[in-house]
Amino acid sequence: MKRLIATLATVLVLTGCGYNDFQRLDEQTKSAWSEVLNQYQRRADLVPNIVASVKGEANFEQETLTKVVEARAKATSIQATPELVNNPEAFNKFQQAQGELSSALSRLMVVAERYPQLQANQGFRDLRVTLEGTENRITVARNQYIQAVQSYNVLARSFPTNLTAKVFSYEPKPTFSVQNEAEISRPPTVDFGNK
Repeated sequence: MKRLIATLATVLVLTGCGYNDFQRLDEQTKSAWSEVLNQYQRRADLVPNIVASVKGEANFEQETLTKVVEARAKATSIQATPELVNNPEAFNKFQQAQGELSSALSRLMVVAERYPQLQANQGFRDLRVTLEGTENRITVARNQYIQAVQSYNVLARSFPTNLTAKVFSYEPKPTFSVQNEAEISRPPTVDFGNK
């Protein structure tokens, strides 16, 4: 009888401790992270096609292409596992590498605008539209991940579920941040020139 009461008391305590919520939100976070990785892979797969179509332009700036290829290599060299979301340092490296690829691709698209023949190439235009769509998908996937992490982190930091988090070592998860936070917090300098 004592054993039954102890078991029942344990079950009642555990149902109010948030353990199941941690499991649900952890799985939700992993699922959202997988979608982020899926979209980043989609973008990485587009890069060789974009580079190949741009190489067809005889005078295209080689340095810009090299930076895109190098950024893709760096971004895809990081082992993106579900455990990455539990390691803030590795997560930050991954985020930086993806940011570098985004920047390199943006520069490539800006430079490509100077080449009318390239702009007239239907294959390049299709790839550009696909890339823009992929960038939008990345934004949506990142936002879903940020929301999932927020729910998980609130649970990990709120009382009494923070006690469960400590007992079972549920650490808050890292989230995406703005790469150039210091830069964007500075007001822009406007110079109309002295004419």
